[in-house]
Amino acid sequence: MTDPRQRAALIKAKAHELGFLACGVARAGFLEEEAPRLEQWLRQGKQGTMAYMERHFDLRLDPTKLVPGARSVISLAYNYFTPPQQVDPEAPKLSTYAYGRDYHKVVKKRLKPLVAFIEEQFGAVDMRAFVDSAPVLEKAWAERAGIGWRGKHTNVIRQGAGSFFFLCELITDLELEPDAPATDHCGTCRRCIDACPTEAITPYGVDGSRCISHLTIELKGAIPEEFTGKMAGWAFGCDICQQVCPWNRFSTPHTEPEFSPKAELMGLSADEWHGMTEVVFERIFEGSAVKRTKYTGLRRNLDLLRRAAE
Repeated sequence: MTDPRQRAALIKAKAHELGFLACGVARAGFLEEEAPRLEQWLRQGKQGTMAYMERHFDLRLDPTKLVPGARSVISLAYNYFTPPQQVDPEAPKLSTYAYGRDYHKVVKKRLKPLVAFIEEQFGAVDMRAFVDSAPVLEKAWAERAGIGWRGKHTNVIRQGAGSFFFLCELITDLELEPDAPATDHCGTCRRCIDACPTEAITPYGVDGSRCISHLTIELKGAIPEEFTGKMAGWAFGCDICQQVCPWNRFSTPHTEPEFSPKAELMGLSADEWHGMTEVVFERIFEGSAVKRTKYTGLRRNLDLLRRAAE
């Protein structure tokens, strides 16, 4: 099959068959518009302690440096929306994406049949799969591939689906017909900006050093005292900007078994959270993205929430 349009259509159909929420294609090339934005964001220190964002600047902007000869970037979305299920309304909260098994492993596993299908259909192709695991500006590619637009909170939003989905990419030398880029539908809405308790969000920008997700996950030292009382009960990550977004009224529950939360986790009371031992932490969060912050990090977050409540 030599027609780029037919090839793209075949891949998209297979992606949907495999359970992906959306699949789109962008032409591989240097991200000219992103270069000055990324440079300015880094110069302003908006990356917080995420020093890895400062590395591989050229790779982030040019997929052909990751896959020489790349012609197409296939962007995919994988739904993870789970209606809030924590039984105790006073319990410390964790971001919805961390309810189940670590998404890096789950989504990578779901990509493998698609990779195999492409190789089976089109023969020897040079291709690499990425699930938030390399210097790839996944939001920019999702926007270019028509998956959705970057909202004022910088998360990608898809009409009719919201923003509770993971992004992943296949960068390949296979020529595919590109999709039209997504257009912005935030309008005059600023709910995410107004709802952020740490004032981390500006229109179409996030100061990572002030973001609750950064403070509870990426930051390795003590959380600055200025944020005491501003964490809104979040112990790992934060969903506020997504929860208030009108587009997420269209979110539908995922169908991924490995994203289903453990009943024990959802049933933890506030006292059980604050009294959690390392042994309990290891058992409850086995295979979870929460392991990223380690027990010491979660303990730090919980202690901050308790001090704020006293």
